[in-house]
Amino acid sequence: MKASVIRIANFNAAHRLFRSDWSDEKNRDVFGLCSNPNFHGHNYKLEVNVTGDIDPETGFVLDLKLLKEMIDDEVMEPFDHRNLNRDTEEFQRLNPTAENIAAVIWQKLRQRLDARYGLKIRLHETERNVVEFDGR
Repeated sequence: MKASVIRIANFNAAHRLFRSDWSDEKNRDVFGLCSNPNFHGHNYKLEVNVTGDIDPETGFVLDLKLLKEMIDDEVMEPFDHRNLNRDTEEFQRLNPTAENIAAVIWQKLRQRLDARYGLKIRLHETERNVVEFDGR
């Protein structure tokens, strides 16, 4: 029997959507207010969905304490209350869009999670803007 377990976490981070190879005008045209040179922030809601077989001995798909520790190490510690553009290695050359943030989180957690598990990331940038990423 397969099931999915979902761990929810919240983190706050600032970022600027910007391409250094574009003019300020083109960045404003494409990214609007999100290209503010002084940055802007979001209260992100992260949902980490892990799918796998239910272990007949424990009844778990995965011990949620272990998943929490992975999220703390790979997301909360490096991203919470940070400027993603300035404070993180991942976004030095990668535009920190919600899509890219979700993909980076997926990659970081995928490295820590056994291959037998399915993994999907859902990142809420605002109440109305949500990104899903499952590695495809």
